[in-house]
Amino acid sequence: MALVPDTLPDPQPTVWFCSHCGSHEDTEDDATPSRVCDDCGLGVLLETRADIAPREDGAFLVLDHNLAVCAVSAAAERLLATSETEAVHRHLTQLLVPADAEASAPVNLASAVTWAANGDDASHTVTVRPATTFGIRLTARIAHCSPPRAALLVFD
Repeated sequence: MALVPDTLPDPQPTVWFCSHCGSHEDTEDDATPSRVCDDCGLGVLLETRADIAPREDGAFLVLDHNLAVCAVSAAAERLLATSETEAVHRHLTQLLVPADAEASAPVNLASAVTWAANGDDASHTVTVRPATTFGIRLTARIAHCSPPRAALLVFD
């Protein structure tokens, strides 16, 4: 029994996306890539796995390891009925709370965000609802994004 695998898994393809509009950027062609989105000029570019990246105009949040909101996409502003300026630096639970009260999975909202923000390569799916609204359930995928290290929460 080997403690270290003989081969490492193939690295996942990654994409760069805007933290505001979600547009995908091709940064390989630029000699000195800009950190600001060319499309909207409002968001910074972040990198994540291609299978997790939000679609253009998708709803998503970027969170740090303290569960504080760092960025809110334009679509998430509409979905959560808030503005980015009101949401940034607030604790995640002021915007979202777990919606699956009887979940038996070992992963919950807080642990998934914490693991992702600390660089864990796995992705997790959770069910959440807006903190001030009942009767709405949203499915969210959570994975790592950078730089700097953060968690990306994408609403499906």
